[in-house]
Amino acid sequence: MTKENIQRIDTSEHIRSQLLPHCRLKYGELWQDDVGGHKVGCLDAASQGDTPLLLGDNKAALAVHDPPYNIIVGNSVSSALGQTRIEDFIGWCSKWLRNTSEILDDNASLYIWLGADQNEGFQPLADFIIMMRRFGEFRTRSLITMRNQRGYGTQKNWMAVRQELLYYTKGDAVFNVEAEYTDIPKILRGYYKKVNGEMTENLERSKSENIRAGNVWVDIQQVFYRMEENVPGCYAQKPLKAIERIVSASSKKGDLVVDFFAHSGTTLIACEKLNRRCFTMDIDPIFAEIAIRRIERYRKTGKLGWQFESPFPEVDLKLSRKSSETRFTGLFNDCKIRTPTYG
Repeated sequence: MTKENIQRIDTSEHIRSQLLPHCRLKYGELWQDDVGGHKVGCLDAASQGDTPLLLGDNKAALAVHDPPYNIIVGNSVSSALGQTRIEDFIGWCSKWLRNTSEILDDNASLYIWLGADQNEGFQPLADFIIMMRRFGEFRTRSLITMRNQRGYGTQKNWMAVRQELLYYTKGDAVFNVEAEYTDIPKILRGYYKKVNGEMTENLERSKSENIRAGNVWVDIQQVFYRMEENVPGCYAQKPLKAIERIVSASSKKGDLVVDFFAHSGTTLIACEKLNRRCFTMDIDPIFAEIAIRRIERYRKTGKLGWQFESPFPEVDLKLSRKSSETRFTGLFNDCKIRTPTYG
C-alpha cells in the first residue's frame, strides 16, 4: 500500500529545515496573483498590523477560518497543533476575531472550524462560543457538524467522529440555499399538509429530488492519501467539497473571501474554482508556500492536490524514524515535547 512521501510537517524540525529554503515568502511578505486576483501572505492572524497588509482597503464578504483547535491530534503536538492553557487560547482567538471583524463587509458571513475535546471538558468549543458573545456585531446562525469517516476512541466510549463548524453573520449576509443540496436522493415520504386545498406530501413539495445537507454533514469524504486532493504533510486539511459548499452558500461570484489559516490552501482552490477572490495567510512560510504551489499546480495540471506525492518534489527527504526531544515556538507558548525526527 502506497503511503505519503512526506511526513507531517509541523512536528519535524528536520523536515522543516529542508523545506524552508524552498519557500518564496518570509514573514511579512505577500504573493500576489495576477491571474485570479488572489493573495497569499506569510502573516500573523492575531497581529493587528498584519491584516491591513493582506487586505489593504478591501472588505470581504466571507471569512472561512480553520484555526488550531487547542487539541492534541495524532498523538503528536507542535506549536500549531498542540495544547496550551484555555485562557491563553481564547485570548489568542479574540485577537484574530477582532481582526476578522474589521476586514469584513457590513453584510458578511463568518465560518469557524473548531473541535471539542471530550477528555478536557469539551474545550475549546464551549469556551469559544461564550467568548463570541463579546462580539455583538456577529449573529449566531448555525452549529454545523461534519462527520469524519475515521475517528478515535476506546471500547468504553462513543467514537469521536465529528468536527464542528460555527456559522455567524454580520448584517444582511447572502445565503444561497441551492448550495445546500447534496447528492443524496430523498427516499422518505410523508410530512403531509394541504397546499391550495389539496393534500400533498413532502416529495411533491420539494424543490429538489435530493436532500439538503442541513447542519449535520454526512456526505463529505474525509481527506486521505488515496484522494487526488490530498496534500501530504498537511495534517489538518479540510475537504474541498466542504469549503466549496460554504463558499457557494455564503458568497457571490466576484466576492472576496478571506482565510487567516491557509494550511493546505483549500479555501484558495475553492475560490479559484468558483470564481471568487481569496486573500489568505499563514504564519508558517511552509504552508504559505504549499498554498501557492497548490494553485499553480491546479492551473497547470487540473489536479487538486498531490495525492501521496510530496508538494516539494525537488527536496529529497530520506526518512528514518528516530526519537528525540524538540522545542517548538509558535502561536501560544513554548512547549517541550517528544516527537519523531528524521535523518
